Amino acid sequence: MEGSSLSRAAVRPLRVVQWATGNIGSYALRCVLDHPALSLAGLYVHTPEKAGRDAGELCGRDACGVTATNDIDEILALEPDCVLYMPIACDVDDVCRLLSSGANIVTTRGDFHHPASMKPEIRLRVDAACHDGGTSIHSTGSSPGFITEALPITLTSIQRRLTSLTIHEYADMSRRDSPGMLFDVMGIGRAPTTFTDRQLTHARTSFGPSLRLLAESLGLPLDSIEASGELATARHDVRIAAGTVKAGTVAAQRITASGIRNGRPLLSFTATWYVTTDIDRDWDLRETGWRVSVDGDAAMDIDVRFPVPLERFASVSPAYTANRAVNAVRIVCEAAPGIRTTADLPQVIATLG
Repeated sequence: MEGSSLSRAAVRPLRVVQWATGNIGSYALRCVLDHPALSLAGLYVHTPEKAGRDAGELCGRDACGVTATNDIDEILALEPDCVLYMPIACDVDDVCRLLSSGANIVTTRGDFHHPASMKPEIRLRVDAACHDGGTSIHSTGSSPGFITEALPITLTSIQRRLTSLTIHEYADMSRRDSPGMLFDVMGIGRAPTTFTDRQLTHARTSFGPSLRLLAESLGLPLDSIEASGELATARHDVRIAAGTVKAGTVAAQRITASGIRNGRPLLSFTATWYVTTDIDRDWDLRETGWRVSVDGDAAMDIDVRFPVPLERFASVSPAYTANRAVNAVRIVCEAAPGIRTTADLPQVIATLG
């Protein structure tokens, strides 16, 4: 073990490009700047106003000497070992150019969790680009990612019989000062209706691939992914950081993606987001965090809580998504060419010192 630690410390720093500087990207950028085994080679930005500025200044740090660009050719010329790809939307053309050039990709985009769930033509293009460049691409993050893949794989490693595995995610949004997200996107404060086909499709496509990957890793492939959603309303007017939610309007939502095998749910993920616990449904509204229940011959019930004040959670939450991506850079760079999943790769071990 001592020799292994020494050899790991002696490996040259990997040259990393950060792609995009939103909430997750900016946090990842700071992580790369601080990382003892990574070196920031470049920064790609989408807005012209950010191009030409120093990467450190764009993420709230001192100048670091790396200039942001919005020209992919300039990124390719840097010949990075890895790109931390974190845009709002995935551009397959850019992804394939990066992979073909010899740059590995770790992304918090959910497009690559389960290759068989991808559109066949896109999967073939990306896989061909990986083999052209001798590179790999990996999707990770917190949810989906850590909570739907890494942790369940660990928990099922002490099972020999699995009846079901359920994941519950809870988010108290009452102190989140994001009226656009809460009122416009989530529909908080509106009259209750039903979940749309678009919302249910989003649940299936966001979490279905991750559940399929987990099931196949366990030798229990799923027959289908089903989605359902429920809404709850406020019993009384409530004032939250983003505004006022009137009595009788939506104050909580719960959406579930279930992996069906042999006619029953084998794996399920349920996200419950709420702005008050005073609702018209008898829901288990826990503090922000996760609960994972395993029904098997070694049954378990695991609570994961985030001990962060709600007022600070918006500034802290990017760490849960960005950190795992940063920590996965080296194993992705060392992986065989192709679209690599959590089940393909070794355990992600952070280099903290």
